Amino acid sequence: MNLQGKTLFISGASRGIGKAIALRAARDGANIVIAAKTATAHAKLPGTIYTAAEEIEAAGGRALPVACDIRDETHVVAAVAAAVERFGGIDICINNASAIALTGTLTTDMKRYDLMHDVNVRGTYLCSKATLPHLLASANPHILNIAPPLDMKAKWFAKHTAYTMAKFGMSMCTLGMAEEFREQGVAVNSLWPLTAIDTAAVRFALGGDAMARISRTPEIVADAAHAILTRSARACTGNFFIDEDVLREAGASDFSMYSLDAGEHALAADFFVPDEAFARSSTRVVPT
Repeated sequence: MNLQGKTLFISGASRGIGKAIALRAARDGANIVIAAKTATAHAKLPGTIYTAAEEIEAAGGRALPVACDIRDETHVVAAVAAAVERFGGIDICINNASAIALTGTLTTDMKRYDLMHDVNVRGTYLCSKATLPHLLASANPHILNIAPPLDMKAKWFAKHTAYTMAKFGMSMCTLGMAEEFREQGVAVNSLWPLTAIDTAAVRFALGGDAMARISRTPEIVADAAHAILTRSARACTGNFFIDEDVLREAGASDFSMYSLDAGEHALAADFFVPDEAFARSSTRVVPT
């Protein structure tokens, strides 16, 4: 299977992991709805919905850039309607957009708390809800949340309770909706990287170029997403996937192509990854 002719609704697809997933699908000839806020160039963040659309079409896909704040129901409903009008339906919803603040309780202001919960949890729930009527009419419908396994250990909460709550809220959408829509054949899964990924958010939150050198590129998540989205929806739901595990199951053994300094450094482990995932991997990692 591939994604030729499939329509993907991807939140936050103007850069980073969302754009990498879009470009991988575009190489199959997929239709991509770029639902993101950045319609004009940002002073510090690369890319807009329009530059992403140009890259997607150059890669072989068809693109619909839609300026969309996924916290706003009217925006999301309008974006879904535009997608259906343009492409005739929606086959896949990728909930990728996310807000991050690695701050403790006393230093997390409520505006930032609300932003993380509105984007991560409300946005995931809303985009899923809005696309589901169309997914239910698709031959092989998938919802994929870029969200971590529900590894409920205190260490993941201690330093940034608000952020962890918001990311695990996305994961709870996976847990609940997978079972809710299992009999109707809609796959709902989570995908999370084993290591830190070189995105603008990681550079700003965790350490700039130095962090990028011990991170992997977004393409590893994109390739893993592609492997999941081309599976049978009825046979693949309710999973909390780790990118490297997915690719290893698909036959990959060399992941050096995803590293900026392949083989030279141990890589930074991502947050929320269960210990057993590292035990399965031969990748050298250091705590983030």
